Formats: sequence, structure tokens, C-alpha cells
Amino acid sequence: MARNPVSDGFSMPAEWAKHDCCYVSWPCKEEAWCGFIREVKRAYTEVIKAIGVFEQVYVISDPSTMQEARSAVGAGAELIEMPLDDAWIRDNGPIFVRSEAGEVAGVQFGFNGWGGRFPPYDKDANVPNLLTRRLKMKCYEAPMILEGGSIHVDGEGTLLTTESCLLNPNRNPKMSRKEIEKVLETHLGIKKTLWLKQGLYKSMVDGHIDGIASFTRPGTVLLAQSDDPCNPNYQSMRENKEDLSTFTDARGRSIEVIDFPMPGKVELGGNRLASCYANFYVANGGIVAPVFGEPKDKVALEILESAFPGLEVVGVRSEYIAIGGGDVHCITQQRPSGSIIAP
Repeated sequence: MARNPVSDGFSMPAEWAKHDCCYVSWPCKEEAWCGFIREVKRAYTEVIKAIGVFEQVYVISDPSTMQEARSAVGAGAELIEMPLDDAWIRDNGPIFVRSEAGEVAGVQFGFNGWGGRFPPYDKDANVPNLLTRRLKMKCYEAPMILEGGSIHVDGEGTLLTTESCLLNPNRNPKMSRKEIEKVLETHLGIKKTLWLKQGLYKSMVDGHIDGIASFTRPGTVLLAQSDDPCNPNYQSMRENKEDLSTFTDARGRSIEVIDFPMPGKVELGGNRLASCYANFYVANGGIVAPVFGEPKDKVALEILESAFPGLEVVGVRSEYIAIGGGDVHCITQQRPSGSIIAP
């Protein structure tokens, strides 16, 4: 029988578990940023510096941008040179799993540029292989397409996702829901998958879960809600709440839902952005969260402080990251603490 992470004793820990480090890819695809590449790189730098207060950050840079990235991030982060197509390590990077003995391995899911929308993506698809080889880390290959931003886990066997992404035929057209759940079980240690119907309206990535929801602890989920009936997300987010309120997790607990605000209309260059407060990163001892210069910023940060007691919450202006289709969580990938297991 072929070995997989779960048969070898591995599973995916929750994001709030202790990290050894965080990875961020440096922007190198100028045409993806609607003429705002300078502002985007400044925003990335602010996120890198904010996370660097809490944990080690490694910045992965294409060879063409190494000098620029080194100058921008300074001594606050270490650089890794690697061929890249784009700058969304959450989606194309490895997902790290850990054993009860504290060993860490990588999982390489397939990556197809968010359903083939944004070619080329061959270099990004190879990042898990190159990074784990650099780390001299064992890496398992999972037999399906999956972006890291399309899932959230509680560390106890429950995974949260959206039908709009994982069941989209542009990812795994020959796989059923049950077949997808089986791969999540064998490669991430998932015992129960909770399916919400819809992510953000007109999302470039078909509605990743990290744009609308996040576990704060087992049994509790922050879920985006709009108080504006004119917001195109208004009805779908209410339907998501109704569904989530009826779910139980892998251990049989009912899900407590905490309403989380959505920003008002955020525009750049005449484009409405799929901006969200839910796309935050949980670091060692702190949270780095997106803000947009509007009154709801304060409310969102206060809710995060309440939901994650004892963690310092830092807001970073993120509208220029959002113009590329993601936010703080999308540009990061944590590596849990532990000893690296060799191939």
C-alpha cells in the first residue's frame, strides 16, 4: 500500500499552533497589479515587517527581483532565490504537516493557476518541490488540485471550505465530493469537512474560504457578514451562517459563529476589490490583519482581540494587495515548529 501523510502519522495543525517560520513570495509579475506594483511591494514589505516582529520570515524571490527584495526587506527577513510566476505562497506553496512526535513534512498539491485563469504557473507549481528539497524535508504528493487559501483547519480533524472553489470543475473535474474528502483525509488528517456554499462575490479565485471565515479555536468560527443589503455578498453570507450554525465538527461539537464585519466598498483604479477582514495571519503571539482606512477597521481589530485573547493584533493597510485578488493570509504560509523529517 502506498504511504501517505496520515498513514505515517502526520496531520495539518491549526494556524495558531507554534511556527518555526513564515514564508512570503515577493511580487514579480508586474502586469498582475493594474499599474500599482510600487504600492503593492510597499504593502508586502509592511506585512513582512509586521510578521517579523513575531517570528522568522523567509522571502522567496525570483532571480529577477532578488536585489530589489533584499533592499526592500532589509535585515528583517532572509531571502531564498527560487523561480516564481506570481506572489501567492499560500496557494502554490507546500502545506506542512506534523506528527505527534514533532516531526514536520510537506505536502505538494497540484496547482493550476486558480483554475487556469492566470498562466503561466509552472514555476509556482514547482515551489513545494524546490522548497522541501532545499529544506531536505520529506514531501508527499497529493493527487488533486488544491490552493492553501481554499481550506482552514482546526487542528483536531475538522476542515472548512467552500463548494464554489473545491467543487468548481476548473480544479478537479473528475473528482466527486467524497473523493476530494478522501484525499483531505489521507493527506491532511481531516476527519470531517464542512462545506459552505459561496465565497466572496466575483472572487478571482472562486471564493476561497480564507476570504470569509476562519477558525479561532476548535468549535468556533469567525464568519464574514455584511450589514448592507446592497452589498453583493449580503445574502450569500447569511446563507453561509445558516448552514454553519447547523454543522458539527469532527468531535461532535456544534459550531459557534462569531459575526465578523465586511469592509464597505473598496475601489482602486475603478475596480471594486474583493477586500475582506477575514484574511488575517496568525503568527507566534500575534495576528497581522488587513485594514483599509475605513471606520470598520477598528471594529474588526477589536473582534480579533476578543477572539484571540493574549495575542497582539496589528493592522496593515492592504488595499493594494487586494487588487491582485487576495490579502494578508494569501501572501503567507506558515511552517509549524518541529524537527524536519528527511526524505
